[in-house]
Amino acid sequence: MLMRAPENTEDLSRFLRHEPDGVTALDVVVKGAHCANCIAKIEGGVRALDGVETARLNLSTGKLHVSWQGKAVRPAAVIKRVQSMGYDAQPFDAPVVFAVEEQEGRELLRALAVAGFGTVFVMGLTDAVWYGGSDMSVGLRSVFFWLAAAVSVPLTLYASLPFFRSAWKSLSHGETNMDVPISLAIVLSLALSVYVTAVHGRDTYFDAAIMLAFLLLIGRYLDFRLRDRARGAARHLLALQSQLARRLRPDDTVETVAAGDLMPGDLVLLASGERASVDGVLASGGTDVDMSLVTGESEPVTMKDGALIRAGTIVVGAPVTMKATARVENSLVADLARLLEAGQQRRGLYVRLADRAARAYVPFVTGTSLVVFAGWMVAGASLAVAVTNAITVLIITCPCALGLAVPAVQIVATGRLFERGMFVKSGDALERLADVDTAVFDKTGTLTIGSPQLSNRD
Repeated sequence: MLMRAPENTEDLSRFLRHEPDGVTALDVVVKGAHCANCIAKIEGGVRALDGVETARLNLSTGKLHVSWQGKAVRPAAVIKRVQSMGYDAQPFDAPVVFAVEEQEGRELLRALAVAGFGTVFVMGLTDAVWYGGSDMSVGLRSVFFWLAAAVSVPLTLYASLPFFRSAWKSLSHGETNMDVPISLAIVLSLALSVYVTAVHGRDTYFDAAIMLAFLLLIGRYLDFRLRDRARGAARHLLALQSQLARRLRPDDTVETVAAGDLMPGDLVLLASGERASVDGVLASGGTDVDMSLVTGESEPVTMKDGALIRAGTIVVGAPVTMKATARVENSLVADLARLLEAGQQRRGLYVRLADRAARAYVPFVTGTSLVVFAGWMVAGASLAVAVTNAITVLIITCPCALGLAVPAVQIVATGRLFERGMFVKSGDALERLADVDTAVFDKTGTLTIGSPQLSNRD
């Protein structure tokens, strides 16, 4: 599913966030980034814009955070720059992002199912040739190969569409990414196999081509599921920002609006069991509230008229009216979501090392493949042998593990810690934690487990 940025730059104004220190921030959702090389390219390209101070891409959420001073940068220029590098981009809007992610997961799963079916079917056809050996005539062998081609070529091309789309977008903008050599290896494998079949050769790679797509799709889908699970913590916080609220009109009638439509000064009705979607103050009477999302303490707190209620707080006592003091994007919940993402975006030592190694992948591998092809041709090998060895280099040198394993561990760890009530503001804090040998706590009672236990049976 492709995403388009609004044509009118004024449409982007509602996505801007103005910080107290004069900094303007924009969050952009980026699709098509799958590796450390993509992160480095996108961040570097956006930072090259005049006026941009920071650009950080969170691979788990697909969110690119960009900030600048005042009005130094046009928001549309950021969107255009990301798109010029071959990636889909649009302002971050939680409901739209969730829908696009679900569509992406369904497409990957469909392609994986097609590749799996094709792998089993084609291997059944080609295995008959391998096991038949010299007992099979050239004509019968060609029949089996053409049957394998009829199944493998269309199914492999369909299953490989995620790689082809990504590679084409990158190449059409004069860039390269990890999917370029992958797509090249798949297409060359099919083309070589069709050529060998047409000249009645003995070795084809229809099964290898579709199996390659199948194995790569398994990795791509597992990566999607990993990122989807890691997004759980941030998704939970974003869901709190996109909930509905009951706003009190001046004529005392009640209207249901999205939390994003609430403005400072609006009166919001909060029933018992309802969660505040924005920061505000009590405007009528007092009540008991659950502030566990904010403080970690599950015991209800009694609040009186005029008390400050933070977004994410749940009313557990009498219904009250709250006067909003901030928009949803400036609420405590939004701050918590940004803190969580900052912890996932901050790169530790091992992540930075993996990033630098992954950047050299595409030029090194494609260059090596060309050298191998030229070397075999100079040595007097046939075209089929030279192409086969060049394809082998493209297939066996994939940096997915290098580029994804290290940041994936960091992302999952920060997400798991959030689920247990702990925020990680820096990714390298996890690395520093490994060197800690002593922990010192004060006596505030915050380390209790919250449930009484019998300590003496006498």
